[in-house]
Amino acid sequence: MADAIPPHVVQALAPTGQLRAAINFGNTVLAQRDPVTGEPRGVSGELAREFAKRLGIPLQFVTFDAAGKVFEALKRGEWDIAFLAIDPVRAAEIDFTGPYVLIEGAYVVPKDSPIQTTDEVDRDGIRVAAAKGSAYELHLTRTLKHAKVVTQPTGSEACEMFLRDKLEVAAGVKQPMAKFAEEHPETRLIPGRFMAIEQAMGMPKGRDAGVRALRAFVEEMKASGFVARALERSGQNEAVVAPPTPI
Repeated sequence: MADAIPPHVVQALAPTGQLRAAINFGNTVLAQRDPVTGEPRGVSGELAREFAKRLGIPLQFVTFDAAGKVFEALKRGEWDIAFLAIDPVRAAEIDFTGPYVLIEGAYVVPKDSPIQTTDEVDRDGIRVAAAKGSAYELHLTRTLKHAKVVTQPTGSEACEMFLRDKLEVAAGVKQPMAKFAEEHPETRLIPGRFMAIEQAMGMPKGRDAGVRALRAFVEEMKASGFVARALERSGQNEAVVAPPTPI
């Protein structure tokens, strides 16, 4: 398979001769840290390994604990491919594939909060804790007209702030937020979602030959069942494989 990929495409994808893949451990739906080896597990890690195998070059994982930090590292030239949610702010500097997974953004509130639905969050005096630079923080900053988004570097730190400072709402990826609510009985998960998050692969802008190959790879991985099997192996059955995207 690697022989079928022209050398100039491999060069566009991995100028250093190895594929540097940014992994965000802050999104536990997509990536989990192996407790023994520390290596990435989950759908992001599996896709990175398969793509490096197709290219016939070594793989180097570059790991982070928040999506915002992945985006910041782009400016320092630290990675060649990344696994991030599609967002207009990021798309100014990143060429994205079509989404491979759809996950949901959800709210947690104190157990005795009067807020019962996601629509009730956008009110004056409401403070929403979120991870800085995450897809949901970028979305909420654009869409909330009355509530105030308050950030911390990572999702776990945002949840800690929510509890410590007695904020009205915490926002995040649904599965980790549901787990947080289970672990903190003084809180509860608001039913439904405030956004559907399209998770995709991406690479720095300006590598056009490479991004075409990356987009084709993602579509093949969805169609073949690779993404679905990777989600199942990592216990993320609630995440949904994204539908096909025209290339």
